[in-house]
Amino acid sequence: MGFISKLSEGLTKTTKNISQKLGGMFASFTGANEEFFEELEEILILSDIGAQTAAMTVEKLREITKQEGYHTGEEIKAALARILADQLEVGDTHLKMDTKPSVILMIGVNGVGKTTTIGKLAQRFKNENKKVLLCAGDTFRAAAGEQLAIWAQRAGVDIVRRDEGADPASVIFDGISAAKARGADVIICDTAGRLHNKSNLMNELNKISRIIDRELPGADRETLLVLDATTGQNGLIQARQFKEAADITGIVLTKLDGTAKGGIVFTIASDLSVPVKLVGVGEKAEDLIDFDGREFSEAILG
Repeated sequence: MGFISKLSEGLTKTTKNISQKLGGMFASFTGANEEFFEELEEILILSDIGAQTAAMTVEKLREITKQEGYHTGEEIKAALARILADQLEVGDTHLKMDTKPSVILMIGVNGVGKTTTIGKLAQRFKNENKKVLLCAGDTFRAAAGEQLAIWAQRAGVDIVRRDEGADPASVIFDGISAAKARGADVIICDTAGRLHNKSNLMNELNKISRIIDRELPGADRETLLVLDATTGQNGLIQARQFKEAADITGIVLTKLDGTAKGGIVFTIASDLSVPVKLVGVGEKAEDLIDFDGREFSEAILG
């Protein structure tokens, strides 16, 4: 199944929420008057695009419609898709993993699907004939290591872990040493999903970062923040806090198939200027797919 079909299938709730309402608007389209633009802005806000982003989007659409002399609903809808796609152009959406080994540091609060995402990524890289090693750096949450070990077994990849309560940075150090010895292509590191004390989180992530810099100088590294799409604006609050604590290179948006408010993607990109790199649209490993802003914009508009 191609990206568009898989994305559209996973975005059923969002597309119904947005495209059905837009369909009604464009079906009764009589002209690009102020009432039309106000109704459009309201639909975008209700889809969790956010008031500020929605207002900016509609204002750009007003200007383009006037400049280009658009008269049909289809012309305006196509212009809307282009504007939304442009808002997602905030950085490279591809994973940078050209060195051996490359490192992926996974961050995010508990319950967002971080462990599951690691498992899906491990399976993907294994299918690409890459040697993968997982580091169970979330040593504070009970059973986090056990859950990651199950995913490692499913994917048929190595894992380095320690007892609960161990220093996370030491686990990452052990993982890097093991990856060097075993010739791993990719190291995927789990981290503790705690936000109750931001300074502790920042210190912990900084310590891990220093170890990676020291042990793997020049290695490609992705720091991916995992967010649950169903949490909407709460996910954006989490993202802001994590961005203060870490140098985030990309967003992984999980459970996109379970929400009618997929518009949060635009708010995240606009507010954080961090690209969405991967989206989860189902339970299977292949349901974690690379993100494409233009195809996403077209998909949610139906």
